[in-house]
Amino acid sequence: MKTFKFELIHQSSKSRARVGRIHTPHGIIDTPNFVAVGTNGSLKALDSKMAEEIGLQLMFCNTYHLMLQPGTDVVKKAGGLHTFINRNKPIITDSGGFQVFSLAYGGVKDELKSKGKKKSDNGVLKISEEGVLFRSYRNGDKVLLTPETSIQAQKDLGADIIIPFDELPPYHIDKQALRKSLDRTHRWEKRSLDYHLKNPQQQAMYSVIHGGIDPDMRKESCEYLTSLPFDGHAIGGSLGKNHAQMFDMLANVTPMLPDDKPNHLLGIGDLTSLEPCIKLGIDTFDSSHPTRCARHGLLFSFNGTIKIMNSAQKMNMEAPDSNCECYTCTHYSMAYLHHLFKAKEMTGYTLATIHNLHFMVQLMAQYRQRILDDDL
Repeated sequence: MKTFKFELIHQSSKSRARVGRIHTPHGIIDTPNFVAVGTNGSLKALDSKMAEEIGLQLMFCNTYHLMLQPGTDVVKKAGGLHTFINRNKPIITDSGGFQVFSLAYGGVKDELKSKGKKKSDNGVLKISEEGVLFRSYRNGDKVLLTPETSIQAQKDLGADIIIPFDELPPYHIDKQALRKSLDRTHRWEKRSLDYHLKNPQQQAMYSVIHGGIDPDMRKESCEYLTSLPFDGHAIGGSLGKNHAQMFDMLANVTPMLPDDKPNHLLGIGDLTSLEPCIKLGIDTFDSSHPTRCARHGLLFSFNGTIKIMNSAQKMNMEAPDSNCECYTCTHYSMAYLHHLFKAKEMTGYTLATIHNLHFMVQLMAQYRQRILDDDL
């Protein structure tokens, strides 16, 4: 019977960067690695088989959205998320907390503009010690999301790695409110873990380290959550309003995490952030950035981002990246992709997404090799 474990392969002599392997019931995840986001159990414009052919070892699915559509009871009846979406590789699910609290405070951009004031008519009806009561954006039904219901939903989904229910406070929050949020999040995470351990069913659970950009609260969160029997640790909550704040926070947090367990940085995967975060010891990252860029006609390459909609591409019969061996670059020209995007053909989104995700797989393989060579 396959079980979850983390294997450290090599620790860089130049930084905290490390190469490892996360063993799960559905296969190995080489670290550091990028985790593509399939919000509704699907990477936008791709099916699961193509994702596996590209080499994506870990996929991130959103419990909140899957609870509302099609419902975790449907997924459970299908035999779990792996069977439902026809994926044989590892899957990680979140708790739903991020989406619920994003309803209350908005996304990062909204939050920074509004200074953390609650949005009106956002669907969130009540936040209490029990959990969060909100209205489904699908049909208006009232839904109570608690540590226990979140974990049960993730049990029904059957992901390899699951996340405890937590509160996502905005960046603009005073210290007293942050303290209240942190304490409640710790209680919710302990309740989540207790519920999970009643029936582990070969799933691993990561904690979520909180505390905003307050060093003392981040330290307290690390000390408390690493004292509990979590299988790994994710870093969440507000990560700061710019890269510098995030890097400073991570530089303080990662040395406090255990070396014998994997860690994950929630919601970060832009190209600018990857190398600095890997140097700080981050093992896995999830982000919709590469797939979203693809749908906007931005193709990644080691020579810079290609804007496929640029008029210069109209007569360009070369492959997007002559050094790339992905399906898109070995079969189609820039001119064809330019035409597809101009014509708003869905095939263009698919081909661009294949390329960007293939690029991410190759980029992370390069990072792992550089760590093995003590070059990072």
